[in-house]
Amino acid sequence: MISTPSARVTRARSYLFVPGDRPDRFRKAFDAGADAVILDLEDSVSSNRKSAARDAIDNFVAADSHAIVRINALDTEWAAADIDLCRRPGISAVMIPKAQSASDVTDVAARVGGNVAILALIETAKGMANAHAISQTAATGRLVFGTIDFQLDLGIDGDDWELLYFRSLLVLASRCAGLPPPCDGVTASIDDDMAVATDARRSQRIGFGAKLCIHPRQVPLINRVFTPDVDARAWAQRVLDASASAGGSAVALDGKMIDRPVVERAQRIIDAAHIEKP
Repeated sequence: MISTPSARVTRARSYLFVPGDRPDRFRKAFDAGADAVILDLEDSVSSNRKSAARDAIDNFVAADSHAIVRINALDTEWAAADIDLCRRPGISAVMIPKAQSASDVTDVAARVGGNVAILALIETAKGMANAHAISQTAATGRLVFGTIDFQLDLGIDGDDWELLYFRSLLVLASRCAGLPPPCDGVTASIDDDMAVATDARRSQRIGFGAKLCIHPRQVPLINRVFTPDVDARAWAQRVLDASASAGGSAVALDGKMIDRPVVERAQRIIDAAHIEKP
């Protein structure tokens, strides 16, 4: 059972960004139904508003806020102050943009303390090349794919099959490290519900467990995709019940053999259906 807020944010289905310099939107973001909210200090905040954004987050966050903060890249002038902010109670996780190496994660983790989860945002060629090492670092709570910046860095035109190999690398690295399935990047189309749902289904099919959101409208669509439906949950429960009745031995259900891999798949479906919000 996942008990701490910092651990639960690594199991979220949906992460909703809100600009750090828009405190008028903070409460609305937390009320939008996302499993986790990211108060952003990076891309959505202009350089002359970084300090104001930190102050706004500092004034808003309470001990029970369970917020995530995306800091500025570690090689920027703002990163040190951002990291200091993330030491305060109420911040459950830090998202590191352009995470390049395992040391990026360990350095931030050492400065914010062990009760804060680290989300490593992979959005550069170097970060992708080091994804396995980053995932193996004990401080890493989840890998996140920053698709838009990654496409820019590699000169890739397209977000579908063009990124399949790289998405699969993150799924593989996460599984090898025993991490939750990775979180996929944003869908830039705010008003196109079909595009959001299609992108989320693609992510789910290839092994992702969550997706970033840039608008509250996207949240219910993404939550729905990453939550097993009634039929899937019913099948999974029947499999677990049949396995339990058989004492763990192989048993047939609906004319099909139930063995260990099938039971493990059923258990994952049940686990995914009981996401506990921080």
